[in-house]
Amino acid sequence: MFSFRANLALLVSAALLAPPTFAASVRHTSTSTHASSSHKLSHSRKGSRRVRGQQAIQPDRVTEIQQALAREHYLSTDPNGDWDSTTVAAMQKYQADHGWQTKLMPDPRALKNLGLGPDYSTALNANGSSFAAPPTANTSATQTQTEGFVTASGVRQ
Repeated sequence: MFSFRANLALLVSAALLAPPTFAASVRHTSTSTHASSSHKLSHSRKGSRRVRGQQAIQPDRVTEIQQALAREHYLSTDPNGDWDSTTVAAMQKYQADHGWQTKLMPDPRALKNLGLGPDYSTALNANGSSFAAPPTANTSATQTQTEGFVTASGVRQ
């Protein structure tokens, strides 16, 4: 039993002494070299920064939005396809009247409410289906179904 404890103590002490031995062989760079190299990297990354997301609204989409805003009496000018200050002001007024944000691009809820939401006509399950609400339950069909179950079970009431 004593040799087991001695071996365990030796193993633990060796494990505690080993990390400093391995750490001594790590190469350290000077702080000035490290700082200048990271500084150079940050400048090179700024030049190649990739812009993400939608940057502008396409002119044909702007025309659709302008037509919808004119239909709702928020825009009095003719649709021209330019996302100008008049169109922005009309969209912000429409969104504010409905309690939505007004600082960013058009709110998806506003576009949907204007009738400009997504078109699901080309969806995989769109052929032969309707997006209308399901029909209400028919009580006579439920009663017929219940009678069928009673008959099939063979139980008489």
